[in-house]
Amino acid sequence: MSKDNYSYEETSVPVQNARLEIWDMLSILTLILTLCIGTYYVAIFLFPQSAFNPLKPDPAAMGIFPTPTLTPIILDATWTVTPTQAATETQTLVPTYTLAPSSTPFSLVTPTITFTPTATPKAPFSATITYIASTIIHQEDACNWQGIGGTVVDASNTDMLRMTIRLAGKYNGKSKTELTVSSIAPAYGKSGYEFFLGTVPILSKGELNLQLLDQAGLPLSDVINIDTFNDCSKNLVLVRFKKNP
Repeated sequence: MSKDNYSYEETSVPVQNARLEIWDMLSILTLILTLCIGTYYVAIFLFPQSAFNPLKPDPAAMGIFPTPTLTPIILDATWTVTPTQAATETQTLVPTYTLAPSSTPFSLVTPTITFTPTATPKAPFSATITYIASTIIHQEDACNWQGIGGTVVDASNTDMLRMTIRLAGKYNGKSKTELTVSSIAPAYGKSGYEFFLGTVPILSKGELNLQLLDQAGLPLSDVINIDTFNDCSKNLVLVRFKKNP
């Protein structure tokens, strides 16, 4: 026999039938159980109010409120009051007494009512008004000036300094309200004062007024109405306040 020739004996291996082991069965059971649990959770997530959920959430916490149900109000039947007529009582009148007429005195002459006049308080100061040419004070302005000036004196003609004079009203169509004090225009005297109105004399009737005031702003004189003229000989209104004795 050649050394390369071998005899082989075939040995048959028995084929075992495939069968499930216990671990395979447990794996399949676990997979099925996991799938069921997952399906259960998905169902509860999608339908939280279902009967399968043992811990149902509060609808108010989820923003779900019950649908209101309209309950109609049923009114009572209409009833009518039946008026009852009360018994009418007959009142007995009490007799009245007639007073005896009495004489009333009268007169055919209508009595005259006499009114007692009320004394008007006199202002502490009075004023005198003079219209002169402005060139007496303002020579350099000739007729191109119009204004009001004057002095304030006591009952003995002594100059009173630092007295307040108010000018108010309208001039040349414009409202005017100014204050000044005596002694600031010495050209008129020690207690001299002055208000400048304009450079062209104009005519006006009572549109301006002057009044002397105390330090508290209370009036010491009546309201003095001032006229102006478009005349160069009357373009300065001289107003002198003097204390009444």
